[in-house]
Amino acid sequence: MNQEIHPNAVYTTAETQTILKISDSTVKRMLKNGLIRANKVGGQYRIMGKELLRILSPDLEKEATQSYLKIKKKVVAKINRW
Repeated sequence: MNQEIHPNAVYTTAETQTILKISDSTVKRMLKNGLIRANKVGGQYRIMGKELLRILSPDLEKEATQSYLKIKKKVVAKINRW
């Protein structure tokens, strides 16, 4: 089931989990690490649709891949010095 994401709609963590097809623990980890920006309302997170669209954008994936490769390069260089 494909669900359209509305930029100005507000989603719960459960809805986000379903939309992104990830586990509850992954949603929590992404919130904790700031990968998903959200507001806390009454002790529960609320996530804007435009934030979900940002996460799914190819530009963000490209940026994340570049960051990963940069870190990997540093780690490999450090290991090779040993």
